[in-house]
Amino acid sequence: MKSTKSWLVNGIGFLPAGFLLLVLDSALLAQQPSAGSAAEPKSWTTAEDHQNMMNQLGIKKLRPGPSGREGQPNQANYDESLANPFPNLPEVLTLKNGKKVTKAKDWWKKRRPEIVEDFEREVLGRIPPNVPKVAWTATKTIEAKLGNYPVIGKQLVGHVDNSSFPAINVDIQMMLVTPADAKKPVPVMILFGFGTLPGEKPPTMPGGRGFGPPPAGSDPPATEQLIADGWGYAYLNPNSVQADNGAGLTKGIIGLVNKGQPRKPDDWGSLRAWGWGASRALDYLETDKAVNAKQVGIEGVSRYGKAALVTMAFDQRFAVVLVGSSGEGGAKLHRRNFGEAVENLTGSGEYHWMAGNFLKYGAEESEFGSRNAGDIPVDAHQLIALCAPRLTFISYGIPEKGDAKWLDQQGSFMAAVAAGPVFRLLGAKDLGTSDDYKTEKMPAVNMSLLDGRLAWRQHDGGHTDGPNWKYFIPWADKFFKRTPPAR
Repeated sequence: MKSTKSWLVNGIGFLPAGFLLLVLDSALLAQQPSAGSAAEPKSWTTAEDHQNMMNQLGIKKLRPGPSGREGQPNQANYDESLANPFPNLPEVLTLKNGKKVTKAKDWWKKRRPEIVEDFEREVLGRIPPNVPKVAWTATKTIEAKLGNYPVIGKQLVGHVDNSSFPAINVDIQMMLVTPADAKKPVPVMILFGFGTLPGEKPPTMPGGRGFGPPPAGSDPPATEQLIADGWGYAYLNPNSVQADNGAGLTKGIIGLVNKGQPRKPDDWGSLRAWGWGASRALDYLETDKAVNAKQVGIEGVSRYGKAALVTMAFDQRFAVVLVGSSGEGGAKLHRRNFGEAVENLTGSGEYHWMAGNFLKYGAEESEFGSRNAGDIPVDAHQLIALCAPRLTFISYGIPEKGDAKWLDQQGSFMAAVAAGPVFRLLGAKDLGTSDDYKTEKMPAVNMSLLDGRLAWRQHDGGHTDGPNWKYFIPWADKFFKRTPPAR
């Protein structure tokens, strides 16, 4: 093992990734002191934290979210004729004063800041200005082979300065693998999830990335495809940044900044916290000479697909994103009544992903009355538009293989269509469709829309982006104007 090195960088601002992540998360939470003094984080259950936020907002009752199980009294709607109760989306290129945005400079200086403010205040929360710095340490460096290719792997830990509140410790877990024979710095994809260094035995528990080889006859793992094409990859464990539950909101990076106390209504949720972690990972990659920091991307599936899109939208240093099966809270339109709904995100099972203020849009009874999805000032098409003009690939599978209708593939396609005008305004080709998101027909399965910097592809697999990597990598190479190494 090579000598340990450290780097100091600035900290600014539905399926789990496997049982192992839950075990890791539980272990991290177990290390935290219990409540009992001002110097210890508050230990609440998820239900207690959720109720506290409802009390802060003056909400007396939330509407229950629809059920994903057919035959239930409140089963989710899958009738397309009932799917658009709020058919008109917020204008993406119209300022709040009613003026149209026709120049790129007005997007950057006027409209984009308006959209960011609405998302931060009402939907995803704000990253506080006083988030501590992160010191990265390489705890292990190996030389190995991945498939037929020699690689260098590093196990990394990003320790967040907790001197302001020592009761909470946050150590970001990441590993980086790059081709050993690269002649120049390589592009890198950061993957939300958990993996092992090449040559190390993968975990035997089923359910997540790194948990054994793919089924026979399927494509090679994304990691092997990336290395074969001359890319590197990094696994970032999101649960080492912030727990994936409401009980963890007084711990992790959110709890550290709040000194163990509950969130305020516009504080960040887990999606932004995971995005913050990815940004800190990029801080490290900018110091690694093996990495082309101008060609770093972010990827995730399901809840981590939501986080990947959020990361890309808010940190303009990321060059490319692969958004896998992200659904509600990701690429799916909030205003769609199809599958998962806003009320699922405001319930106790998922509210921690969002800002506390988002609960208002699931309110049935409150001091301010009742609100619904049509009252949200922004929607998913604007989140996608915040990624423009950078490379943005929206990926889904099919319900028959497990990428459930619950995710609303059609609603996500509509959002991508509606984001197109911003890509074009900034000089980037979009999906190549019209701007009429109400009538544009979603492409057939396995039909690619990959001519522009905004891309769409629905593969014929399940709840994964695995079948789309062999399309994603050459698509990104084309726009990066890079030629893969001869192998």
